[in-house]
Amino acid sequence: MLRFCGQASPRPGRDLLRLLTCGSVDDGKSTLIGRLLYECGSIFDDQLGTLQRESRRFGTTGDDLDFSLLLDGLEDERQQRITIDVAYRFFATPQRAFIIADTPGHEQYTRNMATGASTAELAVILVDARKGLLPQTKRHAYICCLLGIRHIVLAVNKMDLVDFEQSRFQNIAEHFSKFAAKLGEISVAAIPLSARLGDNVTEISARTPWYRGPTLLEHLHSVDVSNSGVDRPFRFPVQWVNRPNGDFRGFSGTVVSGSIAAGQEVLLAGSDRSARIKEIVTFDGAADRAREGDAVTLTFETDIDIARGDLLAKPGEAPEHVDQFAAYVIWMSEQPLVPGRSYLLRVGTRTVPGTVTALKHRVDVETLAHLADRTLRLNEIGFCNLSTAAPVAFDPYDACRDTGAFILIDRFSNETAGAGMIAFGLRRASNIHWQALTVGREERAALKDQRPAVLWLTGLSGAGKSTIADIVEKKLLALGRHTMLLDGDNVRHGLNRDLGFTEADRVENIRRVGEVAKLMAEAGLIVICSFISPFRAERRLVRELAAPSAFLEIFVDTPLEECMRRDPKGLYAKAKAGRLEHFTGLDSPYEVPEAAEIRVATIGISPEAAAEQILAELRGRRII
Repeated sequence: MLRFCGQASPRPGRDLLRLLTCGSVDDGKSTLIGRLLYECGSIFDDQLGTLQRESRRFGTTGDDLDFSLLLDGLEDERQQRITIDVAYRFFATPQRAFIIADTPGHEQYTRNMATGASTAELAVILVDARKGLLPQTKRHAYICCLLGIRHIVLAVNKMDLVDFEQSRFQNIAEHFSKFAAKLGEISVAAIPLSARLGDNVTEISARTPWYRGPTLLEHLHSVDVSNSGVDRPFRFPVQWVNRPNGDFRGFSGTVVSGSIAAGQEVLLAGSDRSARIKEIVTFDGAADRAREGDAVTLTFETDIDIARGDLLAKPGEAPEHVDQFAAYVIWMSEQPLVPGRSYLLRVGTRTVPGTVTALKHRVDVETLAHLADRTLRLNEIGFCNLSTAAPVAFDPYDACRDTGAFILIDRFSNETAGAGMIAFGLRRASNIHWQALTVGREERAALKDQRPAVLWLTGLSGAGKSTIADIVEKKLLALGRHTMLLDGDNVRHGLNRDLGFTEADRVENIRRVGEVAKLMAEAGLIVICSFISPFRAERRLVRELAAPSAFLEIFVDTPLEECMRRDPKGLYAKAKAGRLEHFTGLDSPYEVPEAAEIRVATIGISPEAAAEQILAELRGRRII
């Protein structure tokens, strides 16, 4: 959750700089911002009185004001002496207005730091002069550059605790300069500070006579971050179709790039449909032109089919529109990224199912080396190929943050699992088209006098899936039905022999089988699949792949204790002896189906009876 605090929005026309503070834990980020606000006269009298009282209660600076308390507003933050949330403050000087974000330093809150960096133009990265550069310092610097920040201030803080030693400052500045040289075209200004005492924050300190550079505030005044959105292509993500009555139809959203005027033509990205703007409606009435940052409603002279999530552009300036692209991904979930697993991907106002098809490399934030890996863990960064269920319109992140950024959402917990920055579209995606076929699924199934279906048996090892599946197929064969049985062990002898039993390999195993089952259902077959398939996300993926063929999830429900007692292949014994890793039910989870079409409880019934239960359901659904 973002917390906004401070004064009113900047005066119209005043130059505005958005910045953030980041770095490792206890480097003094909140204290620096508090000192900056105090020195600039941006603290009201009542705020100052509250700060004095809070400093006596929570502070760590003796009788002095503890400026960090101006931003650490959560009770947990004050008690633990850390920043958790992102706090935003507005302040202004005669030269410039500022919106400053105080972001957390703890590694577990890296997602909050990335949130603050996503809208910033300059980053103040703090370093404790006693500790020097830490891994989190480098991680934050790399994330800032990934998120498009090209101006960095290296604030070497707590110089008072190292007696304002020049060599200490120079050593840290040189070390960071070497690291920053690998980050691309960025400007770096190193400034020695004492946020607590105010040295070099707004006034040059007499205790650093060897420093000839500007104060922090002077540098913030001088840095040039001008970027005219008028010169960039027009981009308008549709947030809402506005139909208050039958006489009005408009499309609401915010101009995220460029500008548009009434009477100009716009194009629906990914199509050849265009229309001329009739009116630009704002809160204050009709406007002649809408510019970057304006929230408006557009109406058109002719009807055009537009929905929430669509992106509007000018003809001749269309964004990319493909279903595969490459991107940097910052992983934000405690559950590792699993290539092949289906997530929800939200880019702009559009949400579609998406999959990381390949992790090309993971980035070592210490050295920026590209490392081979199969997955990303919490706070790790990687370069990935992604595929979406439908084409999406986007620009490379370097060209437009708003249309080039996306998030990945876990489809079951609904938590934000990762954040990404699109690098480029994968051109092969736009060169492949569906070939129209004369003979289809329905014709093939009619020839066999049956409805195609995918019967997906899931359950623990030893539950009886393979035995029941085999009996079901024999009974269907006796009825003259055309079937194919795919068994978990059998496919690993051929199609999936290259896969192990890590979570990532299990996901890929099910993805491949799902694609095969889909093709067999297209051939008109009743496909019987017997797989542990422990994860709900992958079973849902197969269900979506199988559509429009019937899909029945069949939960072979056998308690773990009973499976261990049976242990027909001796696998549980090996797993308990430590000879099998990632074994489902013991050291790897099994996610029980939440809404299976059929639940077969095997305790107290024979495999024959279980198979008859499945056939009865098939008859009820007129599959046979």
